[in-house]
Amino acid sequence: MNVEQENRSGAVGSAGLVVNFGSRCERTLKTLLRVYGAVAGLAIFAVFMPRVWMVAAHEAIGLGKFPDGAIMEYLARSVSALYAFHGGLLWLLAGDVRRYVAIIAYVAVVGVAFSLFILALDASLGLPVWWVLGEGPCVLVISIVILALLARTRAQWR
Repeated sequence: MNVEQENRSGAVGSAGLVVNFGSRCERTLKTLLRVYGAVAGLAIFAVFMPRVWMVAAHEAIGLGKFPDGAIMEYLARSVSALYAFHGGLLWLLAGDVRRYVAIIAYVAVVGVAFSLFILALDASLGLPVWWVLGEGPCVLVISIVILALLARTRAQWR
């Protein structure tokens, strides 16, 4: 096996077996998916936090009094659960980017659309500037980086 073949396929182990660690782009993509997934997964805590903590957090970040009614608590907990679900999905996808390439591409493209929607929504609702700039634009940048890494990784597979 020459050096070019070894760099493409991975390192040759002591038994002559090729151990594929993937390209640098592929490893970076896996790491990004895991980090993004871990951050999104932290939303699981909001699913189970006591309502009194929700109320206190809502007021502490300057959003005023937390509205009464079951629908607000339902929305807060269900959106948190969806973020946590998304985080878990990203972890699973990172485990085998070659196998799940189409799903990763879908998640990233939908992430771009979602980020633009969220940016417009957050701004139209008059949320604090730090919130508006911290949610939509972050998801947009991460989604675009995932798409770029995915494109470079796929090109290396050919």
